[in-house]
Amino acid sequence: MKTGTGWILIAVLALSTVFLFSNVTAEITNVQSVRQIVNEHIDRDALYLSSNSTIVDANGRTFAELNNGTNRVYLPYSDIPETVIHAFIATEDKRFFEHHGFDATGIARAFLANASEGGIDQGASTITQQMVRNIFLDHSRTYERKVSELLYAYELEQQYSKEEILELYLNSIYFGNGAYGVEAAAQLYFSETTNQLSLAQIAFLTAIPNNPTYYDPFKDEATHTHERKQWVLQKMEEEGFITSAEHNEALEESIVLHRSQLKNEFPDYSDFILAEFKMLIRQQENMEEAPSEEVEARVNELLKQGVTIETALDPDRQQRLVDSVVRELPDNAQGAAMVIDNDERTIVAISNGRGYEKGNLMYATQSFRHHGSAFKPLIDYVPYLEETGAPLTATFNGNPSPNCDQNSSKQTVGCVNNYNHAMPGVVTMREAFKHSYNVPAEYMLAQVGVEKALSYLEPFSFSKLNDEERGLALALGTVDVSVYEMAQAYSTFAHDGKFAPAHGIVRVVDEHGETLYQWDDVEEVLVWSKETNDKMRTLLADVIASGTGKGITLGQSGYIGGKTGTSSQYRDLAFSGLTDKYTASVWVGRDEGFVEDLSPRRPAMNIWETAVRE
Repeated sequence: MKTGTGWILIAVLALSTVFLFSNVTAEITNVQSVRQIVNEHIDRDALYLSSNSTIVDANGRTFAELNNGTNRVYLPYSDIPETVIHAFIATEDKRFFEHHGFDATGIARAFLANASEGGIDQGASTITQQMVRNIFLDHSRTYERKVSELLYAYELEQQYSKEEILELYLNSIYFGNGAYGVEAAAQLYFSETTNQLSLAQIAFLTAIPNNPTYYDPFKDEATHTHERKQWVLQKMEEEGFITSAEHNEALEESIVLHRSQLKNEFPDYSDFILAEFKMLIRQQENMEEAPSEEVEARVNELLKQGVTIETALDPDRQQRLVDSVVRELPDNAQGAAMVIDNDERTIVAISNGRGYEKGNLMYATQSFRHHGSAFKPLIDYVPYLEETGAPLTATFNGNPSPNCDQNSSKQTVGCVNNYNHAMPGVVTMREAFKHSYNVPAEYMLAQVGVEKALSYLEPFSFSKLNDEERGLALALGTVDVSVYEMAQAYSTFAHDGKFAPAHGIVRVVDEHGETLYQWDDVEEVLVWSKETNDKMRTLLADVIASGTGKGITLGQSGYIGGKTGTSSQYRDLAFSGLTDKYTASVWVGRDEGFVEDLSPRRPAMNIWETAVRE
């Protein structure tokens, strides 16, 4: 520290002490001692500024921005345009690169003015002091705060370069309407990045922080903002940062506001990703047993750190899927769908409901409904084939038993009815499957045993199975499942009977691109044999070729297989299936009432076609 500067600091502190004791005696007990302040080391962690986090698609393009009330897009000094720096230097602190945290001349002038007024009105704050006020202190007008401000500013200048201080300052100042920092302001008011702004736009933004309410661009046609913009340009010319010609050109430029909101192009997918992010944090930070509030707090903390969540989203497929759900369903119906990339085991598209908006019920993951016969492959056919090794030519009596007491509460094999009370007689397994006959399905479950059949479903973690009555009624798909669960389970048919969960999140990185979190590598679980899987793929393909799914035409080569599903009394329609590339599950229904009127339109199958078409 230079001797002259040291004497100035001592003089300023002495004057501050005099005024402190003569004018604000009531505050004496609350004043922190000068020595205590000077000895207080500034922790770099305290200078951390929260920043918006982003969610990007498989191509690295941002489709959603996240914040927790503080809209800030952090810019490193190297990315801040020189014109922005010049604008704030000219208007806020023209001696910034010369002083040591405070401007002694300005302080003396302010002190004399404040002494004559008997209060603290004039500030003479440097950029460093303003940054201290924004980050460490409050904005109260007391001598205590002013002394602390000077000392913090001096200490900051000893520990940080001018460039670091400017970087923090230009990312911390408030530009009104929830925007902190110059980059968030540029995006909010002009829908542009800072390096795309003109001189006039930069001067316009520079005008706001002095009084964000008074200079609010969205009020009074920004009259006050335009007036101060002119003053900013004048100061920039006076300091030699712009020429007279540049000044005049900027004055003539029209300022057109383009208000933007935080980006969230695909709320169906981004809300799912946020839910999955909580699952990832539970896994990676050993918080499996932690209360949801604790996990939520940890996630919010991370989202303030400007992380990037890299996902598997296919934006084109996502848009087609969302559009298809809207197109296929009337206003009084709902639907959901999820698409898995078989090769990557990633979730590439998801519809959480017709007209989904952020915060709504996520029908793909949070709604549990009956998928009817679409559940039969998992609960009836796979266990039966695996346990018996039966060929697809095996035959079954497709007719209900003639000796059933329909009034009996006791479950008896063969006493269910087929759809439309069909009486097909003896049928092969392939015929029973593609026409979705109930009687053979129930027989298979009875032969294997309910508990044994359920054991095949354990790797899929169907969350509602424990809530269901474990009886033969399960053979007809009378269990509440989600689209998410069905798509995960059906993806096993794409992997020779082996299962590993699919995820939407690929990894989470920090602002430097370093990996923070990614899913643990999980070994595939062999749920059923390849022989059984091959038979099931044949059965699923039969449904498309000549069964209840006939009519699906993707116009592409390769494998196509799936299964339709209808719950009792037409409360739900469903379709789950796969191609070589994708597995998808779809549900259609109403929160209240029936969907029989929708059945002829095949909405679930039409949505599925859109979901998997390449």
